[in-house]
Amino acid sequence: MKTRISLIAVMVLGTIFSEAQQKTSRTGGTTFGLRAGVNFQNINGKDENDDKLKNDMLTGFNVGINAEIPVGVDFYFQPGLLYSIKGAKSEDVIPGQSFNTTIKISYLELPLNFLYKPMLGKGHLILGFGPYVAFGIGGKATYDGGGSSLTEKIKFQKTVKSSDPDDVVYIRPMDAGANMLAGYEFGNRVSFQLNTQLGLTKINPEYEGASNDKTSAKNTGFGFSLGYRF
Repeated sequence: MKTRISLIAVMVLGTIFSEAQQKTSRTGGTTFGLRAGVNFQNINGKDENDDKLKNDMLTGFNVGINAEIPVGVDFYFQPGLLYSIKGAKSEDVIPGQSFNTTIKISYLELPLNFLYKPMLGKGHLILGFGPYVAFGIGGKATYDGGGSSLTEKIKFQKTVKSSDPDDVVYIRPMDAGANMLAGYEFGNRVSFQLNTQLGLTKINPEYEGASNDKTSAKNTGFGFSLGYRF
């Protein structure tokens, strides 16, 4: 399943980049870039009782490639492919002890951003927004407390049946949402960028027989990244 998702993502991005290269031969305007940075992620929403989730931010990272395709004066379409770590931390306290949970989810993410890059000084201001879709490829949940530690793997399923194993953490295979970004690209094509992200789809699966479950958990976060255009 992970191999199939990775292959589909690479094929989609390959098609976009191929079209970008054809446009480059006609206009000379398309560029390619590398980007890497740090994420500060959380999982927000409601629990099974419709109470607000009380999680803390998880520090992750992202790394990937993108293309910038000119679509007008100072306007660009920027598709990309990122490997990104998302998740959250939480703490549960009972008399005399505290228990910490850390959830880390690995995604292959396809951001499809639209950029406005006017000249500013010797470089360009960067303003952008767009949707993203992400496919889960791995992860783990770690529980620490009472002098012991337990780690469970993350399994990607849309629906969990009563007969499914209970020693894993279930997450939906796909996440989707919106990006907003702002930054600056220097004259040497090095850029600095602030990214924000709002998940619009639930990442928690449906549980068979749990018709009263009110859980609605979504990825949210922000981050900083550095990039270089070729």
